[in-house]
Amino acid sequence: MTCPADLHTHTTASDGQYTPSQLAAKALAAGIQILAVTDHDTMDGAEEAVRAGQACGLTVLRGVELGAREDRHMHILGLNLGPECPALAELCRRLRASREERKYRIAAFLRGKGLDVPLEEVEALAGGGVVARPHFARVMLRRGYVSSLREAFDRYLDTDEYQRIERWKAGAPECIAAIHDAGGKAVLAHPCQLGCSHGRLEEILRALKDAGLDGIECFYPRHSPEQTAAYLRLADKYGLHITGGSDFHGEAVRPDSFLTPIPLNLNWLGTFQNAQLVLN
Repeated sequence: MTCPADLHTHTTASDGQYTPSQLAAKALAAGIQILAVTDHDTMDGAEEAVRAGQACGLTVLRGVELGAREDRHMHILGLNLGPECPALAELCRRLRASREERKYRIAAFLRGKGLDVPLEEVEALAGGGVVARPHFARVMLRRGYVSSLREAFDRYLDTDEYQRIERWKAGAPECIAAIHDAGGKAVLAHPCQLGCSHGRLEEILRALKDAGLDGIECFYPRHSPEQTAAYLRLADKYGLHITGGSDFHGEAVRPDSFLTPIPLNLNWLGTFQNAQLVLN
């Protein structure tokens, strides 16, 4: 089954601009038929998105994006998760607690740089969801400390110095195991962001494949045509399924990313987990 899909998106449950219902409406308008909601370290927005999709004829898959400790840019996507997933829910709880503790250290780190970024302003942007770096970046932009969100990350929030205050993360094998326990499939997100050589990426993929990795995100907005072709070859070489997604957060968060209908063969995902749900 090949259909237009976007399997990497975010909502206000983590660091996205739109609520799950708003995201579903925007995805349908963009020509997407299957949407995965993959918020950072939480599934809190998934059920709202599933219900919104059922109301408008859009298939919405429960998903999640988990940071792995092996590399600060290694993220594992969980796709087509079941409605009941206690092991993954517990892992997300631990990750969220780590994020909650980290927000105080980020605020202190920025104060040490001479930037007054009130935590209450950051939390208001998060709207009760997971507080993440993009929320800090948006307040920094609003207060004139940086001229763009990209500058906030390049100068402050994604530097080697910043990494000293990074949060706790699980190892990739634990992330993959929790996703499988939830009935989902585990995918390496945006391999370009690992910033490693082709040989090193092959080593990483072999290790992740041994841990149960199911797929690789070959289609991604920041992949060059050459990178996409290389990732497709690696998927074939290591028997990994091919996915793609926009990593959409909303125009106010990432002005250069847009919901994108990507033609994907999704037979390998099996029966969609939300098919058993009915609207009340």
